[in-house]
Amino acid sequence: MHKVMGGALMAGLVTALLSSGVPAGDDDRKVFGWVEKATIEETWGPEVKVKLDSGALTSSMQAEHIEEFQRDGEDWVRFVVEVEDESTEEVVSRTFERPVFRKLILTGAGGQDRRPAVLMTMCIGDTRYEEQFSLEDRSDMNYPVLLGRRTIQELGLLDVTRTFEHDPGCDEDSPLQSHYEKELDDDIGI
Repeated sequence: MHKVMGGALMAGLVTALLSSGVPAGDDDRKVFGWVEKATIEETWGPEVKVKLDSGALTSSMQAEHIEEFQRDGEDWVRFVVEVEDESTEEVVSRTFERPVFRKLILTGAGGQDRRPAVLMTMCIGDTRYEEQFSLEDRSDMNYPVLLGRRTIQELGLLDVTRTFEHDPGCDEDSPLQSHYEKELDDDIGI
């Protein structure tokens, strides 16, 4: 019974995808693999592996020594990003200070976790993307940066059978996709 229902559901999904109005080969959007290389902040620029995770809504970035503070009556956060630069294999670090864009409450198997989210710029391919990133210690994870659906929708298409489709190559003249200019899908929200 479950196999029949599962097969019917899968056939329905395939039919829906094929009849979505986008003819095969006519989509001009870039295709990204489930793992890509990117640089963090063009003025700093270490090259890192990023995982495109369609199961996550908000992107997250490796951050340690996270310290929230007040500046001119606003919530700010100071944090250290320490990553391995994939192009040199050196471990590099930098301290950032950013206004808190919003505070996230994440609920998982271990309970609730509160994290600040900040706006940071990443270069992927030839475009800079200003995105919101929740800050967490990801030092024990394979990928120091995880890109969620809010970011993925700006990139293009995700092909989970591919990796490393785009090498980062941005400078200050590269196009910038500002967080404030994006139109979010209805199911994604702010």
